[in-house]
Amino acid sequence: MSWAIFYLVCFLIGVTLSVVSFLGGTFHLPHVHVHVPHAHVPHVGGHAGAGEAADVPFFNFATITAFLAWFGGSGYLLTRYSALTVTVIMLIAILVGLAGAAIIFLFVVKFLMKHDRELDPADFDRVGALGRVISPIREGGTGEILFSMAGTRHTCGARSENGEALPKDTEIVVTRYEHGIAYVRRWDELSG
Repeated sequence: MSWAIFYLVCFLIGVTLSVVSFLGGTFHLPHVHVHVPHAHVPHVGGHAGAGEAADVPFFNFATITAFLAWFGGSGYLLTRYSALTVTVIMLIAILVGLAGAAIIFLFVVKFLMKHDRELDPADFDRVGALGRVISPIREGGTGEILFSMAGTRHTCGARSENGEALPKDTEIVVTRYEHGIAYVRRWDELSG
């Protein structure tokens, strides 16, 4: 096998895997998860939003396929159209492959993972949420409340913790949440 064929095969493998990966993610095709031990590059993007940037390994599927494509493409072109030695072509192809992988890595870290952060279960706990009544709660009955959780607005059925009626626009605090119903108390009752 000649060097040109070797580089061409690397290029085709890299491009094919990149396309399959892209199409699989775009069209949600069935796929396999393979976990390989690796070293993380911590906090490359600095702090992202309220949380820290996710640790992204430099050697991941995207960077490996980019390396193969750029390494193979540049090696093939240099082998076919230059008079450089095999060793020089190999070194240049490795450097070009690493540059391609670095570009993909930086794109992922700086743009795709910029606002990524670990989910905190406490952010999704309804108990303690402040809100207001949007559909009056009758005495001993059920109404509806509106509250904010993890930056989004939510509504759910609600009952008064002590059974009293709560009119529309009453500010409330969720004291417990059971079977899809929030049990609430007046905010002014708890605050002072």
